[in-house]
Amino acid sequence: MIQKIIVNKYQKALVFNNKNEYVKMLNEGSYWVSFMQNVYVYDMDKMVNTPIDVNIILQDSNFANAVTVVDVKDNEIVLMYVNDVFNSVLTAGKYVFWNSFVNYKFVKADIGNVFIDSDIEKSILSYRSVSIYTRVFVVEAYEKAVLYIDGSMHTILDAGTYYFWKNSTSIAMYKVDVRAQQIEMSGQEILTKDKANIRMNVFASYKVDNILKAIADNKDFEKQLYVAFQLALREYVGMYIFDELMEKKESIEAYVRNSVKAKAEALGIAVLSFGVRDVILPGDVKEIMNQVLIAEKKAQANVIMRREETASTRSLMNTAKLMEDNPMLYKLKEMEFVEKIADNINGISVNGNTALLEQLKTILVPK
Repeated sequence: MIQKIIVNKYQKALVFNNKNEYVKMLNEGSYWVSFMQNVYVYDMDKMVNTPIDVNIILQDSNFANAVTVVDVKDNEIVLMYVNDVFNSVLTAGKYVFWNSFVNYKFVKADIGNVFIDSDIEKSILSYRSVSIYTRVFVVEAYEKAVLYIDGSMHTILDAGTYYFWKNSTSIAMYKVDVRAQQIEMSGQEILTKDKANIRMNVFASYKVDNILKAIADNKDFEKQLYVAFQLALREYVGMYIFDELMEKKESIEAYVRNSVKAKAEALGIAVLSFGVRDVILPGDVKEIMNQVLIAEKKAQANVIMRREETASTRSLMNTAKLMEDNPMLYKLKEMEFVEKIADNINGISVNGNTALLEQLKTILVPK
């Protein structure tokens, strides 16, 4: 008994006997085969899935020449492109494809290595079927990062998106903001040289300029910088008594900045500025300061009053001396006072003899 098998264009067929042993490959055409044989027809634009181990069939040179074999080892994947369009990911195994009108492209990747070859497009790595094999790290435009592989510092990364194969190799990335940043130090309680307890609110601005020192050579560089500023501030305040400190308050900034500079450089940091926002006095000290201020202002007022009184007395003495040397000036001064008195008199009533008139005449008429 025989059966007719038709193999169309763009098809291939594989013939097996009743023991599932490979017999031959059929190309396009019509064939008569025994019912005791099994025939598998394949479209040439599909992957070849054989009922037996494909390595047995590959011993047939006709079949071997008609297909492309892709071997994917452990710790490997293959990115398959069909007609220059990404199609799928092939994992460990053997894959067979017909040599046909379909243009296949296979890009092999060693995922046992953490680094991804440059011939693999980054856009492909974001596809879901590929992303399960990758690790992604993003460094923002205002950041730099230090890459560690298996616990060892490897390189410095600038801004960008970085992909690595996902495997047993450990990868760590430590990022640092390289923009100018600010430290706020509020409520710093410090004793002056004369044991006055004051509180200060200060700030400092800085910028990371050596990421290797900041990350690789130091742990928690921000905390270390904070402590350096704090100690420098305490050192300066402790050198002066309270009154001296108030007089030299403006020099705190330069002293602290210069004191911290060397330590900051060792941390990979450039200090940009340091400033004092507030100096807060305890209640008793504030009250004493107010009393001192009031006393100073009163003393200043007394000095001004005494100065004015002295000037006024000196002016009177000079006037008296001039009038003593010049009788006419004395008489003019006398008339000036009489005029002022007369301005305040509404009327004069005279009773008596002519002697009163003579007396008024002597007062009002100059000799």
